[in-house]
Amino acid sequence: SNLSASCWSRLHPVNMFNSYNVKFQHSKALTSPYPGSHIERSQVPEDKVGWLTEWKDYNPVEYTAKSVLAGPNWADPQINDEGFSPKFNERDGEVERKSLNGLYVVENGRPRNPAGRTGLTGRGLLGRWGPNHAADPVVTRWKRDRSGNKVAHPVSGKNILQFVAIKRRDCGEWAIPGGMVDPGEKITATLKREFGEEALNSLQKSPEEKAKLEKQLQKLFSQEHFVVYRGYVDDPRNTDNAWMETEAVNYHDETGETMDNLPLEAGDDAGVVKWVDINEKLELYASHSYFIKLVTEKWGAHWSEDPGSECHE
Repeated sequence: SNLSASCWSRLHPVNMFNSYNVKFQHSKALTSPYPGSHIERSQVPEDKVGWLTEWKDYNPVEYTAKSVLAGPNWADPQINDEGFSPKFNERDGEVERKSLNGLYVVENGRPRNPAGRTGLTGRGLLGRWGPNHAADPVVTRWKRDRSGNKVAHPVSGKNILQFVAIKRRDCGEWAIPGGMVDPGEKITATLKREFGEEALNSLQKSPEEKAKLEKQLQKLFSQEHFVVYRGYVDDPRNTDNAWMETEAVNYHDETGETMDNLPLEAGDDAGVVKWVDINEKLELYASHSYFIKLVTEKWGAHWSEDPGSECHE
């Protein structure tokens, strides 16, 4: 319909800075306690989230998790460590320090969260100072009955779309099976690797099974796809100096045949994996519900039983 087409042109992969206000960007990034800890963030009133609002008394809590300070290969050293001079806002060797949202401010040697204050400095659970890049593959198919016909929702009359969802081990929330981009890795490779590891348990397969899986994954991930979203993510792990960014990409299996041959099996960070019917009642990790909504708009699929809620400014 023209309505959904105009919705789509307005919402298509622009980042949240253009399509949502600061309140939307920062809700999960202001929650306490900080994940995996008893650390309480400093309270940030809604009108003081933006850096342009002067706040002389702002005194956030400093916290970087021990797992990050231990110096694993996916983490930066502390900002003042000898020999560590990161090149912010550019490609730094194999590490991508550019933001998908453009240039960010660096203050006293530390990058500043482009979406505003979070009540916490340091890196929390995040490895990199500044942007921490992830990739989220949204794998979808139409819900079908036993005869193979698409199933329409009884109220909206629109066909029901399903996506592959995992239940995260760390927090128990349902999510898209994504993960972090390795240094030097292309986004397309991350999308395929993470889906294989989390939704198909590829790490535990024999060499023969892996080879077979790789062929099927290649078929799915080499077909036409579209970028749902690129940019900053409202994530509970974000701090004033480290934040999540992602590229969410939709791979749609129109006939369902490709995915029929891929046996879902939870692996790596996933506790459970399954096909989930998409609707507005889904409560998903971080900004994943927003990504899923954009996918339903792209395919003209069912989202809400309320005809007025399909599109918002």
